[in-house]
Amino acid sequence: MTNTPGALLGPAEIRELAGRLGVRPTKTLGQNFVHDGGTVRKIVRAAGVQPGDRVVEIGPGLGSLTLGLLEAGASVVAVEIDPVLAGQIAETVHRHAPDADFEVVTADAMDVTDLPGAPPSALVANLPYNVAVPVLLTFLQRFASLRSVLVMVQAEVADRLAAPPGSRTYGVPSAKAAWYGAARRSLNVSRHVFWPEPNVDSALVAIERHDPPVTTATREQVFAVVDAAFAQRRKTLRAALSGTFGSGAAAEEALRAADVDPRLRGERLSIADFARIAEHLPAPAGTVDG
Repeated sequence: MTNTPGALLGPAEIRELAGRLGVRPTKTLGQNFVHDGGTVRKIVRAAGVQPGDRVVEIGPGLGSLTLGLLEAGASVVAVEIDPVLAGQIAETVHRHAPDADFEVVTADAMDVTDLPGAPPSALVANLPYNVAVPVLLTFLQRFASLRSVLVMVQAEVADRLAAPPGSRTYGVPSAKAAWYGAARRSLNVSRHVFWPEPNVDSALVAIERHDPPVTTATREQVFAVVDAAFAQRRKTLRAALSGTFGSGAAAEEALRAADVDPRLRGERLSIADFARIAEHLPAPAGTVDG
């Protein structure tokens, strides 16, 4: 195993670390460790990380990407659910980048509501495939300081996140991601740079944050309309939203008031369209105007 400061993790060191720790990558946690330094540096470059940037990384694993981010001059706070890996990554960073600004939080990313140190401006991560979308959306919701995102996900998920309205893959992840920012598919990542090698292809998705649509509806109301519209995506909006609005007639009235054709399906609407519809949701039972 190399102890050279500044070096990224290679295949031999990753296997040695995993063996010493008794770590066996599991499908339950969606663990696949990147072992190719060239790929790590490509990811960091694609993320546009600059010296001094505060980056949050989710699921750092053994630290391959972490060391690449630190090499670029970023300060990094990593969120790792596995206590064994969380303990090891601090030691790995100290050995390879002893002067780096690095902290690790041992927690499930879905439970994290604040982070130590300065608020992060960027999220860069190799997200576990089985929780990629909820983790991504949760962090965008909880950390308004995040201005940019670059995450590695299953290629199929990348397509969904970056899909525009009207495309075959546009759906709930696409619409909700669009609330927070403009998503685009970035680089493809070969399955051969992982250990263990996954049986799916991977890709990077970049999101540049922007303000949500101007609306009187809350995010929760807008997302509820999105969920209902895609729950049975073959149905027209009039039919799909009938339960949400109480009847098909009420749904049609709300859709027309929002300037949306009731005969359309959810896949045709932008997040701004969903926001206008949400403005016409019925008041909760028991609510009294004034």
